[in-house]
Amino acid sequence: MNKARIVVLGIAVVAGGLAALLMAGGPTPPPPQQPKTAVQMETADILVAKSEIGIGKGLSASDVEWQQWPATSAASAFIKRSDRPDAIDQLVGAIARAPFAPGEPIREQQLIKAKGSGFMAAILPSGMRAISTDISAETGAGGFILPNDRVDVIISRRDREAEKSTGVESFVSETILNDVRVLAIDQTVEEKNGQRVVVGKTATLELSQRQAEMLALSRQRGTLTLALRSLADSDPSRAASSPEPRDASANRMNMVRFGITTTVTPK
Repeated sequence: MNKARIVVLGIAVVAGGLAALLMAGGPTPPPPQQPKTAVQMETADILVAKSEIGIGKGLSASDVEWQQWPATSAASAFIKRSDRPDAIDQLVGAIARAPFAPGEPIREQQLIKAKGSGFMAAILPSGMRAISTDISAETGAGGFILPNDRVDVIISRRDREAEKSTGVESFVSETILNDVRVLAIDQTVEEKNGQRVVVGKTATLELSQRQAEMLALSRQRGTLTLALRSLADSDPSRAASSPEPRDASANRMNMVRFGITTTVTPK
């Protein structure tokens, strides 16, 4: 082997050694980053309505189901599977005192065990009475009064005392009950199939015992009319109150044959 080749080979060996030393002494490359794992959210199985549940409906096992909810959003009033795994069997037959939309959590405060009683007795609050009165399209706001609306009850009757003193036919109207809840129109206790008008012959009202007595007596004295109240004016907290009868002279109407004369006493 000639000297030139030996020199070239030596130089190549030295260069390779230097390159190896440089690579060994350089910075160590960082290890590959591990993919970040998603944070697992804690959940809880909550009992919810599987389909729409109306007022007065008895619950069946097919009406409810378990659904996962974020544990932080599960209120204490919700029914959790971890606390009551047999809740569905326990609540079968309970009656809904309020409507539930699909997916809405079931709250036991809105259910009641009827124990063989009718649904109307089940949905009545403690101390209240359900009493019915005849209505028509004219005395029931043209059929636009629906269950859970609030109404005033007005009586119209002949005023015998005024007729004796004036000798003309006289009528008086007065509000005997304020802001009471309508439980049902005939047998309808909820809207169905998008129906928004229920023209019935009977309205069932939620009244206190004293109010029920007043209504029963008033039916014998004249014609009763239901006046629908605005949602903005309704105050459910007043439903249990028993208003004092108003002075009949405060809203008096004298009707004369072939003419009408109206006199209103200031309030």
